[in-house]
Parts: sequence; structure tokens; C-alpha cells
Amino acid sequence: MNGAAQIATTDSPSTQIPKAQTWPKNAWYVACMPDEIADGPLGRTICGERMVFFRGADGQPTALEDFCPHRGAPLSLGFVREGRLVCGYHGLVMDCLGKAAEMPGQKVGGFPAGRRFATIERHGFVWVWPGDPDQADAACLHPLEWADSEEWAYGGGYYHIACDYRLMIDNLMDLTHETYVHSSSIGQKEIDEAPVRTHADAQEVVTSRFMDAIKAPPFWRMALRGAGLDEDATVDRWQLCRFTLPSHVMIEVGVALEGQGGYDAPEAAKASSIVVDFITPETETSHHYFWGMARRFAVDDAELTDTIREGQRKIFGEDLEMLERQQANLLRWPERRLLKLNIDAGGARSRLMIDRAIAAENVAQV
Repeated sequence: MNGAAQIATTDSPSTQIPKAQTWPKNAWYVACMPDEIADGPLGRTICGERMVFFRGADGQPTALEDFCPHRGAPLSLGFVREGRLVCGYHGLVMDCLGKAAEMPGQKVGGFPAGRRFATIERHGFVWVWPGDPDQADAACLHPLEWADSEEWAYGGGYYHIACDYRLMIDNLMDLTHETYVHSSSIGQKEIDEAPVRTHADAQEVVTSRFMDAIKAPPFWRMALRGAGLDEDATVDRWQLCRFTLPSHVMIEVGVALEGQGGYDAPEAAKASSIVVDFITPETETSHHYFWGMARRFAVDDAELTDTIREGQRKIFGEDLEMLERQQANLLRWPERRLLKLNIDAGGARSRLMIDRAIAAENVAQV
């Protein structure tokens, strides 16, 4: 899953901070998966910015403002020819630097350059930096051990979800809802009964649960079978949810045969995975959700990868319905004050980290 490490940058000025900024902009967000721009341009709104993604002649991903300087048509409705983007309205050709290169029967060399966003392809995803491109740095990407190692298998997908991206972060940093929303797959009463611990430092927020001497729910029974273990065995189960800026949640989950050390059990005695959650804001009430699972057992079993992917798709589909209805309720009753419990600590600390990042960007702009 190794990707190219070349970064595309621009000399165009950074955007102004919106009056009510709800996301950090000087950060890397997953923009799309590589196959989404394999055959042509892709239009996508990220952090309130309408962008068009395509591959240049060198194969590297490029992101421009999705706006043709001629008549304002979306460039994403065009096509790619010899590594340049052709507007589908009148044929204006844009190069990878955001400059108008040519147009049938017209002189367009004097057109000002459009906005170009910093992009990078790595870890099997295309990433974009919506803010100041001069600050874009590949070193700011979090290392993802599962993405670049043959010792891991990965399968995932994408959902567009009509809710504030922070609601998804709340959802993932408190897995109490599994007992109710996912009762037929990963939920069980022991989740409610296990104490939740929350820890935060400058780099991440972590919530954790450990459940000892239980029976595995359906999804984890399937995983135990895939790992060559007894699905009926008594197990120790764990959940460690890790939030990092700007909006990523990696969840270490798994079950181990009872008495083998739980989280620290040897690989041969457990089925463990990392649930991958890249949450990319679109608007104040919608986001792009790139989900998946990386595992270290039965890594060559493609059928198991497909089975897990399908199981996750159904699980996250249940989250989608709940979150979109939650967002609708919040819009319907904006004056309502939401109540907080100790299980909300992980989401609250994650939001605080986001707010501090936004505040730091605002100070830098003054």
C-alpha cells in the first residue's frame, strides 16, 4: 500500500479564516481513495472548500479549486487529457499548477492562476491540506504501521454522512452505543458494565474498556474462527479508542483466549485489529467517512477480508442512520442543551483538542 511521497504545493495565498471555523485547516485530511481518481476527475467538498482531484502526467494527485476561470463551471464535470484537466463546458485546459494552459481558438495565457491545494499520496489514500500550503509538511502525517507492512491485512470503504463530523468523533470515542445500535454484531451487555477510562495528552485522547471472562459477540466469533481459534471459548475483550488531530480515530479492538494476557496476549491466542476511522469534514452538517479494519491474523485470507469488510459496512451503516437522525434533531431543536455523562469524556476532550487547534490557527492569522 505504499504511495508516492511527493507533495504538491502552491504559491497562491492561503484562505481567510471563516467567521465560525469548525475544523482545523492546516492539517492533512483523507480526500479520497486512489481508485476514485483512476479514470477521471473527482469533485469533493472538504472543510468547506470545493475541490477537484485528478492525476497529472507524472501520475501524482493534484487538487485545484473546482471552478473554471472562464465561466465558473465545475472543473470536475470535465475530463483529463494528457495529465491536464479539460473543462467540460467550453474546453478550457487547466494544468496541474492551476494555470489556464489553452483553449480552442482563444488566448488564455493572461488568466490568473486558480487556487491549488497541497496533496500527497501515502498509506493507500490521497490526502489534502485545505489550509496554508506553505505549511504543508509530509512529516505531519501520522505513521500508520498497518498501511505499509505485509504483516497486516486491510479492507475498508467509504460513506458520505449528513452530520457534523464531530458527532462521529463523539460516537467513536464512546463505544457504549454498541450494546444498543449494534446489538446483533459487536454489542453486548458487558460493554455497559465495564468501566471507561479516559486519558489525554498533547498528542492524543484515549478511552479504554477491558472486559474479562466473557463470551464473544457474533462479529468476534467470526474473527476467532478466522484466526483458527475456538469461537465458543471464554475470552478477554478490549477497546482502546485513540483520537488524534485533525479528526482521526484509530480503535484497537480484539479478543483473546481467557487467561492468555488479554490485550498483551501472544498473537496465536487472540484475534485483534485496528478499526480505522478517517473523518473528513465536508460542511458544518456533513462529512466524508473512510472506514476500515487492519488485522494481524490470517493476513493472506482474502475471503476473510471481504467478510470483515461486509460486516463493518453493515455496522457503520447502523451508525450512519443514527447519526444523521441525531443531526436532524439537533437542527430541529437548536436551543436544547445536551447533557453529559462520564462516558462522554473522550469525545469532550477530543473536541477541546480541536478547538485549541482552531484557536491556534486564528492567532497565527492575526
